[in-house]
Amino acid sequence: MPLWIKEKLFQKNFLFNKLKEHDENYKSDENIFFSDHHLSHASSAFFPSPFEEAVILTADGVGEWATTTVAVGKGNHLEVKKEIHFPHSLGLLYSAFTYYSGFKVNSGEYKLMGLAPYGTPIFVDKIKKLIDIKDDGSFRLNQKYFNYATGLTMTNDKFHNLFDHEPRNPRKEKITQFYMDIAASIQKVTEEIMIKLVKGIRNEFDIKNLCLAGGVALNCVANGKILKEKIFDNVWIQPAAGDAGGSLGAALALWHIEQGNKRFTNQDDKMKGSYLGSEFDQEQIENELNSLGANFETFSYENLINKTAEFLSNEKVIGWFQGRMEFGPRALGGRSILGDPRSEKMQKNLNLKVKYRESFRPFAPSILREDLSNWFDLDVDSPYMLLVSDISSDKKIEMTEKQKKLFGIDKLNIKRSEIPAVTHVDYSARIQTVTKSTNKSFYDLIYKFKEKTGCPMIVNTSFNVRGEPIVNSPTDALKCFMGTEIDYLVIGNCILDKSKQNPNINKKYEYEFESD
Repeated sequence: MPLWIKEKLFQKNFLFNKLKEHDENYKSDENIFFSDHHLSHASSAFFPSPFEEAVILTADGVGEWATTTVAVGKGNHLEVKKEIHFPHSLGLLYSAFTYYSGFKVNSGEYKLMGLAPYGTPIFVDKIKKLIDIKDDGSFRLNQKYFNYATGLTMTNDKFHNLFDHEPRNPRKEKITQFYMDIAASIQKVTEEIMIKLVKGIRNEFDIKNLCLAGGVALNCVANGKILKEKIFDNVWIQPAAGDAGGSLGAALALWHIEQGNKRFTNQDDKMKGSYLGSEFDQEQIENELNSLGANFETFSYENLINKTAEFLSNEKVIGWFQGRMEFGPRALGGRSILGDPRSEKMQKNLNLKVKYRESFRPFAPSILREDLSNWFDLDVDSPYMLLVSDISSDKKIEMTEKQKKLFGIDKLNIKRSEIPAVTHVDYSARIQTVTKSTNKSFYDLIYKFKEKTGCPMIVNTSFNVRGEPIVNSPTDALKCFMGTEIDYLVIGNCILDKSKQNPNINKKYEYEFESD
């Protein structure tokens, strides 16, 4: 609230004043369309979806006042039907535990989700003292335990006393089993609430298609559980489900709802892989690389794919910069760091030597769509890395009785499957399915890797280091490549070998950015 009084209440005037800086004659606000925060989220999920009709669930921290909404979309029309209001927020509840575990709110929630499988959900009953959950998934938070509504922290002393711990200080305290159990517990409660919400709206609206948006829709573990329950016939999730997607949703809300323009009639995913960002042609790439003093070789497309697949099969780490940049928080094969999923040391090395982040954080497999059901308990498209599924039983390596007794991070180095670099401690993986129609070069690379190794997937993580955005330009890519232990940079038709670069353009990232 102290921040809102300074910022949120005056956003309209702020925009008008900025417009006047560009046009001193600007006098009217008639040319500005304001879309409610959750209407933008719902529009971003429904209008690009392949559905003519769907119910849309949006859950996040808070918009203007809504924190959870249900909308119904049909054709070019969309209407919000139900709302839960601030301070009762599933997103803020999850963020409170993010803060309590020593991670940054609005960025560390991914860590909490990744940490959960290392713990046991022993605090579920205590968490349910914080939140009253109804049968239809609606909820109310007990504000006696929180400080976010009126103060500058997420939790208060009553919260800390309930769990008998102060919030973790990341500079002084390691992540102990207690915080792993906390992560497991809030993840379980979040999944329970989301499943109840989804069941409730299916019963109420009797529509077979579901769209998801809002920051909570980035919880891919919960998404996987919703899919497994088969509550809806079809589920589609906006790849930029967080606030970045609000820009797209606001534009679509204006175009379809306000101006009445019809949607495209084909029943396809209109995000088309979410490759909506910048693209650089070969000449631009070479000019930038030359200006920076990079040493590179240029290859034909076929040779480039073959050489990169060969590097990957030899456990080299690849910086992959091809085509248009992805829109949203996931690297989807446009701006990616790639590795061999069969390698037992790849996960740890990528985390500690390339991403400079905690060793427990999992990596995702990008797999050829046609091979998906042979490797995972999943057989639906997952182009945006927003679904978690278990490894197929015939690919698992069962733990010994001794290994099962290990706690926390001690579980990390146990080989659990034929693809240990992308198998989380609970035998799950966050999956991206790849098709030729949405990303030909990425598909061709994985296909060539499969030809060489028999494995139809590769490790895919975002091309950046901790605390920095995903690289956008060739200059960004070269700096990240030179500042980390990535072995090769494959950009356009160029391949850069780390060992052949001028060390003077080296930039060490390891200590530059704060922990996220």
